[in-house]
Amino acid sequence: MTERQSPFGRHISTQYDEELEAIRQKLLAMGGLVERQLDEGLQALLRGDSDLGEAMVRRDVDVNAMEVDIDEQCTRIIARRQPAAGDLRIILGMLKSITDLERVGDEACKLGKAVIEPSVEPPLDRAIAQGVQRLGRHVQQMLHDALDAFARLDTEAALRIAREESRVDEEYDALTRQFVTYIMEDPRTIQRVLGMMWSGRALERIADHARNLCEYVVYVAEGQDIRHQSLDAARAALEAGSQGARAE
Repeated sequence: MTERQSPFGRHISTQYDEELEAIRQKLLAMGGLVERQLDEGLQALLRGDSDLGEAMVRRDVDVNAMEVDIDEQCTRIIARRQPAAGDLRIILGMLKSITDLERVGDEACKLGKAVIEPSVEPPLDRAIAQGVQRLGRHVQQMLHDALDAFARLDTEAALRIAREESRVDEEYDALTRQFVTYIMEDPRTIQRVLGMMWSGRALERIADHARNLCEYVVYVAEGQDIRHQSLDAARAALEAGSQGARAE
């Protein structure tokens, strides 16, 4: 994830700017850490590497600690600065984002735990391994791009990236059908297949959290809550708001 100059603007108080920027930088660092968790979890799953799986699971405490630290800093700013309007949205957006990032870390840990369990073996065959890898790489890219959009508060990018969630769902559904077919052909593989199915589900959930990050970008930048809306409706609402602002 690329770190850039803060998009939050400037305040009369330089210290206020520094406080917001410090939280932003910690959020970006937390995002980088969960990206690493996801990458290592996927590698561990595909290689059947239990040592790598155990190492990445142990690092989850670092993600949890970062969430608590950022939460506390945001709470202190709210208490001291009593932010309003855009500043309050920024802080709330960061609070929401760290919750989703922590959950991404939890889902990534499920990949590592899948190879720690002695009953779960590496992917069953090349076709399934390739399917899991494709899904994993797609989810990795979506998470990376969502974090980058948040770093820049880029609403256009956020709406574009959010659309990838439905494509991830399609890949996950296709992979699930592969798993079911495998079990039907050889019921003895059911335990092994179920382990991979739960890992696929974890990847699909990470894509959900990446979409949430995109929704927070729109909330922080535009002040519109687009949760539970179709992306087409969200885009139309943003365009209508922009046109109204220009007319004024």
